[in-house]
Amino acid sequence: MGLLIGLLILVLAFLGSPVFTLIGGGAIFLFAAAGIDSSAVIVEMLRLASLPALIAIPLFTFSGYILAESKAPQRMLALAEALFGTLPGGLAIVALFTTALFTAFTGASGVTIIALGGLLYPMLHKQGYPEKFTLGLLTTTGSLGLLFPPSLPIILYGIVAKIDIDRLFRAGLLPGALLLVALSVYAFFTARKAGVKHIPFSAAALKKAARNIAWELPLPFLIIGGIYKGLFTASEAASVMAFYVIVTEVFIYKDLSFSKDLPRVAVKSMLLVGAIFMVLGTALGFTNYLIDAQIPDQVFAWLHTYVASKVLFLVLLNAFLLVINMIEIFSAIIIVVPIIVPVAAQYGIDPVHLGIIFLLNLEIGYMLPPLGLNLFLSSSRFHKKLPELYRAVGPFLLILLAMLALVTYLPSLSLLTLAQ
Repeated sequence: MGLLIGLLILVLAFLGSPVFTLIGGGAIFLFAAAGIDSSAVIVEMLRLASLPALIAIPLFTFSGYILAESKAPQRMLALAEALFGTLPGGLAIVALFTTALFTAFTGASGVTIIALGGLLYPMLHKQGYPEKFTLGLLTTTGSLGLLFPPSLPIILYGIVAKIDIDRLFRAGLLPGALLLVALSVYAFFTARKAGVKHIPFSAAALKKAARNIAWELPLPFLIIGGIYKGLFTASEAASVMAFYVIVTEVFIYKDLSFSKDLPRVAVKSMLLVGAIFMVLGTALGFTNYLIDAQIPDQVFAWLHTYVASKVLFLVLLNAFLLVINMIEIFSAIIIVVPIIVPVAAQYGIDPVHLGIIFLLNLEIGYMLPPLGLNLFLSSSRFHKKLPELYRAVGPFLLILLAMLALVTYLPSLSLLTLAQ
């Protein structure tokens, strides 16, 4: 009977059934088969609604969509270009930092590639950057901000793994910054080798760009700095950000209309939030079954028989996470995390450190051939064939994998900021 139900779920998945129905249906069947009241799934959805950190997800998502719909991306690029464009590889470095910040605030790589990719591609091409480098850079940058607050995957991971979200925000800062530095060094040497033109420094352009973005410029310092300094929690930061971006984009810059655009953006953003919440609620019910059935303990017992070394476990874990995150992102966080957290803990791995490993795998999964989401988005946005993009992301993929190895085997990179 169990095999029949499993096959039925696979068929429904193939036919395109919503993920939450598959997870919820599977959870209800497993509870019923074990003789446990299946209302536990509903209880978990009610418990989810009472989580204090939950409000951060819709507020941060809504704020990110407002920024994406406004002219904030153009203003961010103009300021970054005026500041760093004169450096060798300056525009590529501008692309790295601007897209990372934008992804952190919007929480979605697709928005970044679509909103900023179309602006950056002709700019990089005009300056003489190689086509392969440009495509690889823009495909990679779509997911670079996922380690920085207020990244949506960090919040989701914290809720599912029952870890303080503020600690995860702080833990991701140093690995994320080092990754940007490593990619910037690569961009610097690529630009020098290709003989890329420099943008002459202009004090007038810098002054104009700074004046244009004067109201948006404090936002990352306010949100990231406020969380890092402990001035407010993730939920409070989400409220502050939502209020700030509405005032800035609607009433100061007037990029969006309060009566026409704001309701449309709210509906658009809440469609994503609603989908996440449905999957999250049913998955937490499914997780309860896994815990009651002691699945993590059984997984650890099986692994410990063949994998006694912590080092080898981390190698296998990274390989597993790369494949899972390449195929399905949010479901991977919601379903896989409750299983791997207790197993990793028995190998002596700090849950916050594990979170940063998971999120860095998530960044790489977005661009990992052959199924990484960024590859398909870039293919559509820049009208390039997938094999060409596979080759383009190769050097960037090697840098990210090297960074993953450092973060995996040097826990201090993730935990150093927590000690301060």
